[in-house]
Amino acid sequence: MNNNCLIVILGPTATGKTHLAAQLAHKISGEVTSADSRQVYKGMDVGTGKDLADFEVNGVSVPYHLIDIINAGEEYNVFQYQQDFLIAYQNILKRKKQAILCGGTGMYLESVLKGYRMIEIPANEKLREELQQEDSIALINLLKRYKKLHNTTDSIDRDRIIRAIEIAKFEEENEELIQDFPKIDYQLYGIYFEREELKKRITERLKHRFKHEDMIGEVEQLMASGVAADKLKFYGLEYKLITQFLLGEITRQELFEQLNIAIHQFSKRQMTWFRKMERNGFEINWLDGNLSTEEKINSILKK
Repeated sequence: MNNNCLIVILGPTATGKTHLAAQLAHKISGEVTSADSRQVYKGMDVGTGKDLADFEVNGVSVPYHLIDIINAGEEYNVFQYQQDFLIAYQNILKRKKQAILCGGTGMYLESVLKGYRMIEIPANEKLREELQQEDSIALINLLKRYKKLHNTTDSIDRDRIIRAIEIAKFEEENEELIQDFPKIDYQLYGIYFEREELKKRITERLKHRFKHEDMIGEVEQLMASGVAADKLKFYGLEYKLITQFLLGEITRQELFEQLNIAIHQFSKRQMTWFRKMERNGFEINWLDGNLSTEEKINSILKK
């Protein structure tokens, strides 16, 4: 495998992607770029599973990118990710290192591998004011009328629906501005566990984070630093439910139980996305999660 071929390590949460990517990078003089929509935020470490200690291998620091690049509470999107990825990727190649992309955010992975169109959509305040007058059902129906969407959207959140309409309308009216994303040669590797085993791993990791990594304290610190509760809830999973707990909306027992279920559901959605990628032509080489790290690395290097 030459350095121009991007190695991609994907999989659902709690499968050990970061550990494998860091170990592989150490072995082959590589650098790791994250494909995780929440690891870009500073101060969101435990809940997003950054596992930064994994990047220290045998006393050597493995270079990583697109982690801790913006402040919690700020906005970040696929377009920005594409720009940041390209900068990191091109610099890695200039250093003649092996680029490794690692993560579980399907949209970010596909934006690089599939080459989504690159365009920065400006705010349309007049359109936003008009759309704010519509109820949610009308907004969803309007969004469905557009065939070309820049991004998927949560049909429950009005601001995201409005932004999606704004993007779709701009793209429809400004097709000449669309830029093609450069084609990248890549090989995909996924880490796979049987469903029940993965559920056990998720629950055990969650218990560890509550007991040893002070996940609640992390969210308390974010709130104390000025990150609004609504923004933290928007980040979902750990940040949503822990914020609800800190606000007295749920009990500690409800927090653990609901979060455990939510992460299992999230993991299932991730696998659904990856299976959809395969149906759409992506060839993912699945690695048995129970193999040793060395065995996984050897499987990758044989390709």
